[in-house]
Amino acid sequence: MPKLKTLSGTDVIKILSSLGFNVTNQKGSHVKLSRISNNGLREILTVPNHKELDKGTLKAIFRQASRYIPENELYKHFYG
Repeated sequence: MPKLKTLSGTDVIKILSSLGFNVTNQKGSHVKLSRISNNGLREILTVPNHKELDKGTLKAIFRQASRYIPENELYKHFYG
C-alpha cells in the first residue's frame, strides 16, 4: 500500500486550488478554502499553512476533502 506523502500546507493549498477551491480567509497560519458545489452549497476546508504537515493532519484533511471530492482524485495527490 502506498505511503502518505510528506506535504507542506502550501502544497495542500495548491492541490485543493487545482480541484476548484479558492483561498477565502486566513487567520494566523490557518487558511480557509471554499468553493460552491454544483447544487449551490458552500464547501469549506481549513488547512494549516506549515512547512511540513503531520501525517495525522494530512489524513484528516484527506478525509474532510473526500466529502466533496472523489477519493480517487485526491488519492494521487496525497499518496505515492
